[in-house]
Amino acid sequence: MTYYLGIDAGGSNCRARLIDANGTIIGVGSGGTANARIGLEPLYTTLQAVSQQAIAQAGLSESQIATIRAAMGIAGISRPGVRDALARFAFPFASVTYETDAFIANLGAHGGADGAILILGTGSIAQVRANGHDFTIGGYGFPISDEGSGAALGLSAMRHALRALDGRTRATPLSRAVTERFGHDTAKAIAWMDQASPKDYGSFAPLVMDYAGADDAIARSIVEDAVQHIERFIETIFERGASRCALVGGLAPRMQPWLRARTVARLSPMLGDALDGALRMAGYGPD
Repeated sequence: MTYYLGIDAGGSNCRARLIDANGTIIGVGSGGTANARIGLEPLYTTLQAVSQQAIAQAGLSESQIATIRAAMGIAGISRPGVRDALARFAFPFASVTYETDAFIANLGAHGGADGAILILGTGSIAQVRANGHDFTIGGYGFPISDEGSGAALGLSAMRHALRALDGRTRATPLSRAVTERFGHDTAKAIAWMDQASPKDYGSFAPLVMDYAGADDAIARSIVEDAVQHIERFIETIFERGASRCALVGGLAPRMQPWLRARTVARLSPMLGDALDGALRMAGYGPD
């Protein structure tokens, strides 16, 4: 019997799913951050750990492990040199295939057929499959890109909050909630920004959404600006030939109510998740 292992390795966490030839889930694994930016050795360690968790849960023997066909979607592997380095990773499996985490998410969302996803999380990126051709839109990295993302919302909130502390703009409940984290001290806010990651900026996104819902004028303007970028993303996805588009990511459920009704009407539900896509890439299911 052949077994199939799918791994979704992203900026926040890493998940593994092991199935048998009938598609029955026989083991799962989970771990922390597992994108290429953390370094190749820590990445390899995490991939090994989640694989071993799933295999141990399934109780596979060494001979059974050797039949596993694995596929791993890893954030950040488009960076120069990463794919070559991944080829040197040693796993005791029959085969291992690598792609980006967005690629497997799109495969899962549309059952391997043509379609697109717009991922709205800490960052933002569109992954498209049109006429069998796969490509991305956006996703160049924060702060240059990632429009409409959690990090972009947080950055806008910080800008407004600091201007409010200066007296250059009127303080609002949002600005006060942001600066409260720094004791309303500009120097402390600047020190935080010197070390802040996209994920750190993204931690302000729930505040922005909450205050936008409460009709805070600045929060609403930040969200409305993000919505314009998201609407244009979706328009471009269809202009580039996609037949379906699904909105995914942690921020997606909160952003969708802000979109125009005609935009929402164009969106499709996801048929499966990123691990379904990874398992499909590993060879399980129809082509």
